[in-house]
Amino acid sequence: MVPLAFAPANPRTLELRSIAAVVPAAGRSSRFGGMKLLADIAGEPLLNRTLGSLLESGVDPVVVVISQAAPLDGVPLVSHANVRTVVNRDPSRGMFSSIQCGISLAKADAIVVLPADMPFVQPTTVSLVVRTCLETGRVVVPVFNGRRGHPISLPGGLRDGLLMMPPDRSLKDALVALGEELLLVDVDDEGVVRDVDRPEDLQ
Repeated sequence: MVPLAFAPANPRTLELRSIAAVVPAAGRSSRFGGMKLLADIAGEPLLNRTLGSLLESGVDPVVVVISQAAPLDGVPLVSHANVRTVVNRDPSRGMFSSIQCGISLAKADAIVVLPADMPFVQPTTVSLVVRTCLETGRVVVPVFNGRRGHPISLPGGLRDGLLMMPPDRSLKDALVALGEELLLVDVDDEGVVRDVDRPEDLQ
């Protein structure tokens, strides 16, 4: 793993480049007690905040991977023109199976992976990992106070290889199998390590 003390990227890096995002949202939310994606955060559904971070950074499309029973009528941004939804028909295989469902619809120069239950990531952080990925051609992972987090930005060239991997493995294992070395980027954004598993995580 190669750490990187980030220097400001060329703001023109994102111009004329395609950037997609995959939002795995097919989990059962059992530790939360269900309905996690609709949990209220300052008057806004949790999933809406996650989608907002991606859309504000200019990602298009944002592919949300849901289970068949996901009730998302209360999430306004699911209807946004740049958002697509796809159903993972067997999410019990794990999050990587949802990532595969998403990237099957996300052909782009860079693909951002941000789990649905991470609503506190700043849009500037999304832009940062994407720019670094595009400039270096590497898999980029943000780090806050020594802890690795999300969103992860993947070079689009890895898409076909990831789709060929067994769906019951992890993204980390799949990247190792493809011979990819992670590029770690220090960020000043606690949201990259702040996921929501239980109601108390919203405090």
